[in-house]
Amino acid sequence: VQLQASGGGLVQAGGSLRLSCAASGIIFRAYRMNWYRQNSEKQRELVASINSLGSTNYGDFVLGRFTISRDNAKNTVHLQMNSLKPEDTAVYYCSATYWATNIEYWGQGTQVTVSS
Repeated sequence: VQLQASGGGLVQAGGSLRLSCAASGIIFRAYRMNWYRQNSEKQRELVASINSLGSTNYGDFVLGRFTISRDNAKNTVHLQMNSLKPEDTAVYYCSATYWATNIEYWGQGTQVTVSS
């Protein structure tokens, strides 16, 4: 199983980034796809998740700024992040959770840095 995250980088406050995660080695439709983040001061926290039917869930801090989407034909999940704040600075991780057993696979993180 491979989850390849990309799209991180340095952006000014108020800017946007689009993260992508390409999955291989899994039956993509059978997995809920998630984005988590972790910085040096906090535990890892859920940013957003989306199931195979497109039902989404967001962390309380998102406040309508981020949108998660998935392309089941391309085995890819995206996280569009707008109105970024310095406190959004973190390593963002993609994960895949199997619907039947909750087994979860993790990808490597991608660094997002928001400057003030």
